[in-house]
Amino acid sequence: MNRFDPRRFDAKWAIVAVGFMSLSLAFSGRAMLSLAMPEWLAEFDWSRSYISNVMAVTLVIIAGLAPLVGFAVDRGGPRSVLLGGLVLVGLSSLVLANMQGKTAFIFGFAGLGALGFGLVATHAVSSAVARSFERRQGLAIGIATSGSTAGQFVCVPILGLLLVGGGWRLGYEALAGGCLVLAVLSWWLLRGSAVKAQSAAEAAQGGREGFTTRVFYLLRQPAFHGLFWSFLLCGYTTTGVIETHLIPYAEFCGVPPAPSSLAFGILMGVNTAGMVAAGYLTDRVNRTWLLGGIYFGRALTFLLLPVLVTDTSILWIFAVLFGIFDYATVPPTASLAAGHLGLGRVGTAMGLISAGHSIGAAAGAFMGGYLFDTTGGYGWLWSSSFGLSLLAAAIASLVPSRNRSEIALA
Repeated sequence: MNRFDPRRFDAKWAIVAVGFMSLSLAFSGRAMLSLAMPEWLAEFDWSRSYISNVMAVTLVIIAGLAPLVGFAVDRGGPRSVLLGGLVLVGLSSLVLANMQGKTAFIFGFAGLGALGFGLVATHAVSSAVARSFERRQGLAIGIATSGSTAGQFVCVPILGLLLVGGGWRLGYEALAGGCLVLAVLSWWLLRGSAVKAQSAAEAAQGGREGFTTRVFYLLRQPAFHGLFWSFLLCGYTTTGVIETHLIPYAEFCGVPPAPSSLAFGILMGVNTAGMVAAGYLTDRVNRTWLLGGIYFGRALTFLLLPVLVTDTSILWIFAVLFGIFDYATVPPTASLAAGHLGLGRVGTAMGLISAGHSIGAAAGAFMGGYLFDTTGGYGWLWSSSFGLSLLAAAIASLVPSRNRSEIALA
């Protein structure tokens, strides 16, 4: 019987707290691109395709970093990873706050920003939490990773109000300050989180494998492919489509910047509750059916968006319903990865799976700008998102809910 260890308890929940706050700031920085896009179109005379393509390149860089970041968490814990990411996001925000043209935008967002977002990522936080918790693993993952939406619930509406007064540069300056303060705080809070020695169980589950060896192992596992391909489609429909194009679409339909940013903030607020609820359910119900059901529910919400052209009140209904199913996929995906692929490999596994998410997101960001510029609207983008969400639900439903060791312990 395991005895309660206050030091271990504090270290575990410090990871949850710092992960929550770090994701809040990093994902707010990513969301600001969508919020500032209409202002940049007017001020710099850029096209939607150009801005979307920079976002797509950024997501491809994030995808390339993801497996290496996950491996770093497997080997050394989250402290250095999150610290470095926060510093880079802060520097990126300072560059963007002072940019006057395309060179600074590319360097700030697709350079420094891509590196920072790649380090402060849901897969880094979720795998660090999964390695630290034996009980209530899903709930802890849900709370920690809900920072990716909770921060946007608070920050995006405020930034929307700043935009009304022409203050998008001030928003980036505030974000830079927050990141640099949290970087110092995280260095102190996570001082006991580094992995000093791996347990025999983690070693048996690949904890001492090299990067290449564990990647080839993962690529041979059917469960990995089920999680990878469903999460790739998840990236297309969330980060790629909604986070990049919902606010520009709302303004295209006649919704002013402040209400559209408020609706996005509501979406993220509901999203936060959805992630925590999904984490709670991950510990208690069939994880496979939960994951498939989330994707199916998401698909249905895309049927509402074409109506927004004639009825802007639909935006509020969509924000609530989509928020329930948006990032709720993270806790069951991370829990299934830990159960099927091993605690010693969960960082690398989630890194690869999240790389797929970023690839899908890049495709969604690119297609949104391309389809708008070629067709003059977003109809085909919503249709593709509906169909791909249904496909993700089907793929996720093929992943077994429990592996053999979990069944034996039940």
